Amino acid sequence: MKKVFYLLACSTLLLGACSGDIKNSKKGPGTTVTEVKKGTPAIAFEEMEHSFGNVVEGEKVEYSFKFTNTGDAALVITDATSSCGCTVPDWPKEPIQAGKSSYLKVVFNSAGKSGFTTKQIILHANTTPELVQGPKIICTVVKQ
Repeated sequence: MKKVFYLLACSTLLLGACSGDIKNSKKGPGTTVTEVKKGTPAIAFEEMEHSFGNVVEGEKVEYSFKFTNTGDAALVITDATSSCGCTVPDWPKEPIQAGKSSYLKVVFNSAGKSGFTTKQIILHANTTPELVQGPKIICTVVKQ
């Protein structure tokens, strides 16, 4: 009987210790709501992808993705990367206050590229989790 009691007590403590800072709950069919711990910044992009359509090989194109800090603490982006050097993100270096918006500019250089291309941006920020899957650009590089 003591073993069962200790097993239940340990399970309860373990479950309480493992509860995270972010909770997901279902609110209606197919809708997931993420609750963010108080004092945490969060990033919400207005759109998660932009298509340039056809781009002539050698052309540089750019697009600015608008985002909002939907958390309740200042958002600090420390880095933004892409899968290759042909796509260069430019992010705000100053903190974005809770409820405020800013832009992530992405420049794609199509020199030496051909065919369908998709590039995603990964942000490093003071969010939970620290790595944020950002927006992506899409295009088809064609010869002139």
